[in-house]
Amino acid sequence: LAGNIYPILCGSSLTNKGINLLMDTILSYAASPEDRTDEKGTKPETDEEITRKCSADEPFSALVFKTMADPYVGKLTLFKVFSGSAKSDSSVYNVTQDQNEKLGQIYILKGKKQENVTEVFAGDIAAVAKLQHTTTNDTLADKDKPIILKPVDFPKPVLSLAAQPKASGDEDKISSGLSRLMEEDKTFEVIKDHETGQLLVSGMGEIHLEVLGAKLANKFGSEMVLDAPKVPYRETIRGTTKIEGKHKKQSGGRGQYGHVWLEIQPLESEEEDFQFEDKIFGGAVPKQYVPAVEKGIREALKEGVMAGFPMVGIKVILYDGSYHPVDSSEMAFKIAGSMAFKKGAAQAKPVLLEPIMDLTVVVPDNYMGDIIGDLNKRRGRVLGMEPKDGMQHIKAQVPMSEAFRYATDLRSMTQGRGSFESTFSHYEEVPAMFAEKIIAEAQKDKE
Repeated sequence: LAGNIYPILCGSSLTNKGINLLMDTILSYAASPEDRTDEKGTKPETDEEITRKCSADEPFSALVFKTMADPYVGKLTLFKVFSGSAKSDSSVYNVTQDQNEKLGQIYILKGKKQENVTEVFAGDIAAVAKLQHTTTNDTLADKDKPIILKPVDFPKPVLSLAAQPKASGDEDKISSGLSRLMEEDKTFEVIKDHETGQLLVSGMGEIHLEVLGAKLANKFGSEMVLDAPKVPYRETIRGTTKIEGKHKKQSGGRGQYGHVWLEIQPLESEEEDFQFEDKIFGGAVPKQYVPAVEKGIREALKEGVMAGFPMVGIKVILYDGSYHPVDSSEMAFKIAGSMAFKKGAAQAKPVLLEPIMDLTVVVPDNYMGDIIGDLNKRRGRVLGMEPKDGMQHIKAQVPMSEAFRYATDLRSMTQGRGSFESTFSHYEEVPAMFAEKIIAEAQKDKE
């Protein structure tokens, strides 16, 4: 009960080895729920700490620890009762979501079999189908005596790959199936990247994502193919230029005329993507057409001049131009602004930017050399090292393009003893030798 012994058992759920040993060990050595210390939680409104004894006489409280998609009953919610009791066909309160839930038939799961029960008590692990508002880590409780139990601390996904359907036209099918699987597994995430148009799946490693792919095929009848995601590169400029843009068209009747002079320069602050400044004096460009010029430039920013990636860190000054009293229009000035910007950006020393990730790698001391050498190969910069709890914490920055399969590679280098976390840091200029290849690939994709 003091938690001083940590049993280690060997086995594999995938090959069904060691399962019986695990179950026997739990029965023989694990503490009874009644022997546990009181369960701590908080009051929903005040965050005041409160406790519940593992007793049927206490108010009902339970934590949802897993959600499953069952092919016969639909959504199946698994929960552990920490205090009190709950009956089939009764109502409970989802404290986390602030919603009432109607419990249908409660089951005790025995492998694949579901055994109907009329009531569950403190210490029981049970399941119920078709809860409307409940998901993993929610607390169910007595509405008159609510409590929020400490949620399970699931690890964050470490590997992201792009998923696409194996069969053409199955996009909606795999998207729906993956969303259902995400409800089951809190270490799995699905995100639609609107910039690249890719569906990104994130998990604990390649094997994890492959297992989820097999589940997708078995449960929902659709297969997916995994590949490295596209990198969200950016473009910017390093120089300053002044450029003219003129849109003039005459084809019988009313023509089109828009004429602007722009100064294009890099922004000093990296926190802003774009600044537009109107420095027109004397009405060279009438005020009603200035927003159209800005709109044309903003649209041109979406597709850069080098490889078609969005442009950032740019300031544009509209300082001169001319108009026609009859032929000028908002559309004509929008086109003139867009034309001038594209031409000017190409002359202002454009460069390619790549996303840089902050990486914290935790490994035993004897793997330090291998890890630092590998980070250098990935064009990474080691920022510092700190020994902590018998492990080395290495802080580094690495280009996103070099870190997609780092989880798998780190596991191989450290025999599964290393871990890492990564977050986006900033954008940085891509070295010329790598930029040429990226630009060539982007232009090839357009073709």
